[in-house]
Amino acid sequence: MNLEHAFAPALLAWFDRHGRHDLPWQHPRTPYRVWLSEIMLQQTQVAVVVPYFARFVDALPDVPALARASQDDVLALWSGLGYYARARNLHAAAQRCMELHGGDLPRDLDALQALPGIGRSTAGAILSQAWGDRAAILDGNVKRVLARLFGIEGWPGLPKVEKQLWAIAANLLPEARLADYTQAQMDFGATLCTRADPACAACPLREACVAHREGRTAELPHPKPGKPLPEREARMLLVEDDRGRVLLQRRPPTGVWAALWSLPEHADAAASRDWFDQHLAGDFAQAEVLAPVLHGFTHYRLRILPMRVAGVRPRDAVGDNPGLRWASRAELQAIGLPVPVRRLLEDG
Repeated sequence: MNLEHAFAPALLAWFDRHGRHDLPWQHPRTPYRVWLSEIMLQQTQVAVVVPYFARFVDALPDVPALARASQDDVLALWSGLGYYARARNLHAAAQRCMELHGGDLPRDLDALQALPGIGRSTAGAILSQAWGDRAAILDGNVKRVLARLFGIEGWPGLPKVEKQLWAIAANLLPEARLADYTQAQMDFGATLCTRADPACAACPLREACVAHREGRTAELPHPKPGKPLPEREARMLLVEDDRGRVLLQRRPPTGVWAALWSLPEHADAAASRDWFDQHLAGDFAQAEVLAPVLHGFTHYRLRILPMRVAGVRPRDAVGDNPGLRWASRAELQAIGLPVPVRRLLEDG
């Protein structure tokens, strides 16, 4: 089998029988809906994204609506999907489209990549799915499929290896059905040529696959050279007034959970006590130590050490500080909160 000539026809034939044809962003398949889905799908499974996508487009159906929305509203709609920089970049990109492109996404690879949060693969996915343009993609699924099929050595994140994979991806592009072809690549990697236990017996390309032929499907693609994840600690105060409202604090504009509302966070118990005495009136000595909350990030693990103090009263420092707000338990549902903080509030 000549893999370069057989790949696209075999993949499209597989897609016609086994691919995903009823995803919400496919009906209708507009540039905005494709873009939104691609950003949401980064490092997130389809089943998780579907309800978020529906809620997001109901509230913000197009680029102008997204650009006009406040960052708080965007983050609230995103809350629970994680990787919140994606939402902030999405919002900033919509505003850039209003300024530079008349409220539309540009139909140009370089112009798309110039927008916040859109890399080369995402730009290619938008062009091919929204307009049927011949643009390659190279997300994690595609990297895995190509590395196995062609026996590519090395971790795909290395520039030299990635450059080789991009050249292969561009060379395999068909002349037609680019939207289906792009979706087929993602579906093939997500449902058949999976990271663990790929379904090689059902693969239409197994005879030409180097990894299958050489018994190396578990080895390819090579993993990123690993090292133990460091662990960090953060102390958070779950403060409630006599009405049961929770005191929230705005996160800094950069860094982890940037611009989200969270719980007041401090480096140690002494700093928590000092902050409490400055902002609140109550009995800190009666604070209840809650069970730690563990949360994993890409580069480290966070261990949240929460303390709950009820029946407090605010000092003037709370009312005068725009970075602090009281929220009832009912209001918390509509506020953008980090996942572990929301979990802590639901359990606490």
